[in-house]
Amino acid sequence: QVQLVESGGGLVQAGGSLRLSCAASGSILNINVMGWYRQAPEKQRDLVAIMTSGGSTNYADSVKGRFTISRDNAKNTVWLQMNSLKPDDTAVYYCNANVDVKVRVGRVNYDAWGQGTQVTVSS
Repeated sequence: QVQLVESGGGLVQAGGSLRLSCAASGSILNINVMGWYRQAPEKQRDLVAIMTSGGSTNYADSVKGRFTISRDNAKNTVWLQMNSLKPDDTAVYYCNANVDVKVRVGRVNYDAWGQGTQVTVSS
């Protein structure tokens, strides 16, 4: 079992900044990919930014140049620095981790999700 605990959401004016953090805990052997998705009301959940354990990143086009993802593999933690926020960035942001976990016999791989943190950007 893996738990993802997020923090850092809130209300900010357009042009402002927020920093999200997500820490993973549990019987973790390895986190392959870790990152952030977001879901606005009545919309699907979309990728925001992800990072592999090797440091490769992938960003949604809408956030390139404004958001930066970073990660500490030793601490099983990922951050999302969000600058120049826009009202369209308003959503619930979810942390995601593709993890290898230790089980009684061997290991299993699955996707874990955080509970979500609300980001609201006012105009």
